[in-house]
Amino acid sequence: MNDQAVAEDPRIVRTKRDVIEAVTALLLDEGWDAVTHAAVAARSGYAKGTVYAHWPSRLDLVRAAIEHICDAADHPAPTGDLRADLRTALLDFATDLTERRLDRLLAGVVERSGHGEVMRSLRHRLYETGTSGLRAILAEHLDPDDIAPALAQLTGAVLVRVTYEGEPATEDFVDDLIRRVLQSSE
Repeated sequence: MNDQAVAEDPRIVRTKRDVIEAVTALLLDEGWDAVTHAAVAARSGYAKGTVYAHWPSRLDLVRAAIEHICDAADHPAPTGDLRADLRTALLDFATDLTERRLDRLLAGVVERSGHGEVMRSLRHRLYETGTSGLRAILAEHLDPDDIAPALAQLTGAVLVRVTYEGEPATEDFVDDLIRRVLQSSE
């Protein structure tokens, strides 16, 4: 049997899906330290040997979970109204940080990003995935030179508000932020 046939075996596909979902849940619910082969095996219902066979290291497990999160990411569809689209996208971003626990994931990636190319790559992938919707909205309305600074101001303010200050990014906060950022880019 060739590698192509093995990779398409529905049992292997199901096993990988179940294990990656278990890793993702552990990572988001309990944090980086909770992701061990034993914990993943227990949560997924598969043997530890099975988990090791497909993901030999903890980093392999974490990488699979982050890729899964990024592949499943979606952003609100833009309407063409800059302020309304930014508002919707930023509130969605804030919800992802708090309710989906992506704040925990981002903190772990940032903390470990100096530990090799894989972590730097994952940090970049998370950033690009997380900001792609906002970037597209801004690209439709701002000069190209203004996109990166506006994106940094918008996402940075929401990150600080939610993660460092521990406060919600309310509609009033987001509306004021958008007003200030757009005012500075006019």
